[in-house]
Amino acid sequence: MRQFFLVLISLSLLCSYSCDDGDIITVEISFGETFEVCGNNGLVLYKTKEDPSESLSLRIASPSGLTIDDLLEVGNDNTLETRITLSTTNTLNYRTYSNEKLPSNLFCNDIPPSDVNITQDYVSTAGEAIILTTLIEDDNDGIPAELEGMDPNGDGNYDDALDTDGDGLPNYLDIDDDGDNILTKDEDIDPNGDKNFDDALDTDGDGIPNYLDNDDDGDGVLTRDEENESQDNNPANDKTNSDVGPDYLNKDVATTVPATAYRQHTIYEQYVVTMKIINFNLEFISMDELDFGILEHSSLSTNRKETPDFN
Repeated sequence: MRQFFLVLISLSLLCSYSCDDGDIITVEISFGETFEVCGNNGLVLYKTKEDPSESLSLRIASPSGLTIDDLLEVGNDNTLETRITLSTTNTLNYRTYSNEKLPSNLFCNDIPPSDVNITQDYVSTAGEAIILTTLIEDDNDGIPAELEGMDPNGDGNYDDALDTDGDGLPNYLDIDDDGDNILTKDEDIDPNGDKNFDDALDTDGDGIPNYLDNDDDGDGVLTRDEENESQDNNPANDKTNSDVGPDYLNKDVATTVPATAYRQHTIYEQYVVTMKIINFNLEFISMDELDFGILEHSSLSTNRKETPDFN
């Protein structure tokens, strides 16, 4: 659990609280590391806990119509920063309850739950919420993106990422890095399972592993063009000699059946949304910065389909 132990004294750098008798007051706010979101016309970002029952929530009413999809509209650098100014309509609330258990529909209901009893409600209408969204994309081909030339210059710009087959999809998003219509994950990239790809299968011994070699058996016919039985963009099921294996790994078979298309690719997308609240005041506590945590939501994991133009 992420815990905030705040010793509140006058002139503290992070928080301040005045007390007539000069006593030091210790306040503990303890929540998990994740938060949730709900709402379609404006959002509520919240986290709850029990024993004792408490909630910490940010209600965003302005700009009106803000949705979870708006928080995922990342730019070309796969990031988005959304800033929300706290106000009388965009409020940060810390609440305590007499309920031993809190209902799952505590927030974002047209009619609030009738069995919820709020004992304290502290509100901050000053401060700012900073929501940072980062999109992480991968092909899930078994090779980590950072080992597939995702950022060769180390400058955080993926426009020059390695694209071995020149199909417009960089290797870290390409399920078929060499464009031979054999999926990278099916080309024996890690024979002993040690996550070291230096021993990946190299059938023709030319120093280029099969997953980066467009002619795996070195017979002069591109792997993708060795579809001798079924023209289905999958040379793996074409076997002239079943005792040897598929033709694209059999240098004694050099029959050419030109491919006409690449296979459809699936690119997996994971959005990471974090939030922090700065310069807020909840009556009993004021802070320069509070790490609100990481968003959990079903829409954050998705995928898209793409078929590169054939060349």
